[in-house]
Amino acid sequence: METNRQKKISGTIQQDLAEILQKDANDAQLKVIISVTKVDVTTDLSIAKVFVSIFPTEQRNEIFKNIADNTQKFKHLLAQRTRHQLRKVPNLIFFNDDSLDYIDGIEKALRGEVENPIKNPDILPKRKKI
Repeated sequence: METNRQKKISGTIQQDLAEILQKDANDAQLKVIISVTKVDVTTDLSIAKVFVSIFPTEQRNEIFKNIADNTQKFKHLLAQRTRHQLRKVPNLIFFNDDSLDYIDGIEKALRGEVENPIKNPDILPKRKKI
């Protein structure tokens, strides 16, 4: 059960980090949309799991690797933005959010563009549990 404090911190981190990541992508002149789909903060407020969605998907792995490699830079920028709201910024752990791809696969199957997964359930990729 998430406390109100966790929800507030999650919302603040989600909004500010989305702006930071998109600005960084624009500064690098990348033609992508980066959105933070969800932020989960632990009960002790020390770790924030950040789920990032990148569109278009062609450059996703390269951009996600760059985000993960620069975690400390993004934590520092987040700390500057939230210095009046948070005493200490949680450690950020980034996760690639592939839920849009999963939904797209289901929609294609429903439209008949790919083999029907009801008749052959083995064709659906298995989702990884986090």
